[in-house]
Amino acid sequence: MRDRIDDEITFRKLEVLLAFMQTGSLAKAAEALNVSTVSVHRALHSLEQGVRCALFRHEGRNLRSTDAAQMLADVAQEVITLMSDGIRATREAAGYSSDRLKIGSLYSLTIRTVPGIVVDIKVRRPALQVELVLGPNAELIEKLKQGAIDAALMALPDAEPEIESIPLFEDDIFFAAPANSPYANLEAVDLRDCRDETFVSLGEGFATYHGFQEAFRVAEFTPNVTMRVGDIFSLMNLVSGGVGYTLLPGRVRDVFGDKVQLIALKPPYRMRQTIGVSFLRARERDPNLLALMAVCRLRTRNEG
Repeated sequence: MRDRIDDEITFRKLEVLLAFMQTGSLAKAAEALNVSTVSVHRALHSLEQGVRCALFRHEGRNLRSTDAAQMLADVAQEVITLMSDGIRATREAAGYSSDRLKIGSLYSLTIRTVPGIVVDIKVRRPALQVELVLGPNAELIEKLKQGAIDAALMALPDAEPEIESIPLFEDDIFFAAPANSPYANLEAVDLRDCRDETFVSLGEGFATYHGFQEAFRVAEFTPNVTMRVGDIFSLMNLVSGGVGYTLLPGRVRDVFGDKVQLIALKPPYRMRQTIGVSFLRARERDPNLLALMAVCRLRTRNEG
């Protein structure tokens, strides 16, 4: 069984030893480490206590290293290098500061928001490979918690202690109808006038689906939903083809040109989505996520 390493021997003290051995003086080592000379002296004396042998000798006011100190410094350099490499490998295995960033996103954000963010982050970190994972809000939150993605661009989730979110922008929800619909020329739609209409919607787990449910709860009737789909572009296709009406966020307004009209809802049913970037609090110091956050904050300021 190996001898137990004394608690007085730490990585920080070994770094102090290396600084002293490289500079040759307490003052220069202190300057290199941005600490006081007294702190350097105490660290070196503490190492002597930890290894239980003399590492230095005094020559007047100067402190000189012994062969034992040089031996410990050589080993310390190997240990610190190995541990640094090990920490880097560990972080990369967990997705921290690797050369790949997995960003989850709502389908609707791929129109403008996602391309802009990807371009900006590539400018900051050209070697970074960005992978996009699309899905509904509920699915993206689960992937985030499981570590399957590094960050998610989505409607801000309910507050959770393990998730940090940065708001990007707010988006109004509209009544969506085909261009030739009787509702197309209205300034605003009263959902209570739509009791007899046919609707289509996204499935559960989508942020827009929850807004859809809430709007009809306020209107005090259950809509006749004939079809549910798994992405917002398929939903818009159904609306443009006259299969049914729905509610859509304003960010998709220009996708189908004049084929789908987005009409304001009357005040009782008006609602907004807050779109942002979410990530695990435990990873908030990951360099790749710091770059992503910086890009998102800059875009928010520029577009605000």
